[in-house]
Amino acid sequence: MPRKALKPREKRGLPDGDSKFGSVIVARFISKLNFEGKKSIAESIMYDAFDIIKEKTNEDPVGVFNRAIENVRPLLEVRPRRVGGATYQVPMEVPLVRSTTLAINWITEIARNKTGRPMCERLAQEIIDAGKKEGAAMKKREDTHKMAEANKAFAHYRW
Repeated sequence: MPRKALKPREKRGLPDGDSKFGSVIVARFISKLNFEGKKSIAESIMYDAFDIIKEKTNEDPVGVFNRAIENVRPLLEVRPRRVGGATYQVPMEVPLVRSTTLAINWITEIARNKTGRPMCERLAQEIIDAGKKEGAAMKKREDTHKMAEANKAFAHYRW
């Protein structure tokens, strides 16, 4: 984790967004979907998934995707803190960048673990489910929140 604040995206040499929609979150998602350096394949999977979302929902696929990310983003998580000889799971608020990264990771991981259909279909279905506040990614978020709620007695160890 960097000790200094991150530089703005344009100074780090990173792209401002993806090639088709110009969205930074879609570009981050494509980078996470990237497998063995095959970014063009990751882009085609993502854009095919967007086409499937457009067919199934008759809505703007980027809007559905953004709504899915917002729904899956966790607000709280537990972090281990060592106090004396014991390690406590201390609930903490999640910063915006980390919560978005967690949401992206959860959606891609769940789509990868499903089997039997092409990746673009699995990804599209998971994004649609997350947009409706359903599916395995939402369950993962709820489990994270339940764990934070169960350990709120240790919140005074936060620093």
